[in-house]
Amino acid sequence: MPSRADSTTPLTGRVRASILPAVLVLALVSAAGPSTAAKPDPDWTRCDRAAERAARQSGVPLDVLRAITRVETGRRGPGGAIAPWPWTVNMEGLGRWFDNRQEALHYAETEMQAGARSFDVGCFQINFRWHGDAFDSLDAMFDPDRNAEYAARFLARLFAETGDWSRAAGAYHSRTPAFADRYSERFTAMRDDQPDLPGPIHERTTFGDPRALDLSAPLPGGPLIILAAAPPRSAPRASLMPPPELVANRPEPLIRIGQ
Repeated sequence: MPSRADSTTPLTGRVRASILPAVLVLALVSAAGPSTAAKPDPDWTRCDRAAERAARQSGVPLDVLRAITRVETGRRGPGGAIAPWPWTVNMEGLGRWFDNRQEALHYAETEMQAGARSFDVGCFQINFRWHGDAFDSLDAMFDPDRNAEYAARFLARLFAETGDWSRAAGAYHSRTPAFADRYSERFTAMRDDQPDLPGPIHERTTFGDPRALDLSAPLPGGPLIILAAAPPRSAPRASLMPPPELVANRPEPLIRIGQ
């Protein structure tokens, strides 16, 4: 299917300069000004902007949150760099990128009505089975800010338990040591590869001590990511990515097929 990142300005309605007087061409160019330049798709920055707000609220370092969302949903952005995608669903081990929130929500709702419960959604791939009760609705789980806030709070709790962000990231993915260790490696590689953030690692954009966060309210237990071998019940048009365990040691973005 056509990629959202590959969209171009439609040709319909363009005026051929060769049939206009030169003065009119110049007038059209002047009137158009900078506003005609293509603007970046805001969906490419939604997860990072939500991560920054969640970092300020929770004290979790921004580079930690940015690394997590890239490991969970990263794909090649318009500039070629890995960027997180908010409309991502991992349905019982099979991940898909959707063009927009409505398509992602429709897919998740359809699968849920068919009996699916163990699936992950949004910027930080929150698992519906274990953590859906923390949200007002499935739609709310796709909201980048709510998704990021919950992930940050969960990570803060894991950091308070482990005292180390790599170990916290591994526990965020799985309590099974083999899966957690491989995820920690991917997380560390992604955390190191953020040249747009100033300062050395472990000194970047920490807005407070996450251990000071009020964690008295209980959170639903269980890992955020549940892997299963069951295939999805339907296959809407979307970009696909393989299950995380198949690419556990690859820091590059997950494979896209079905263009």
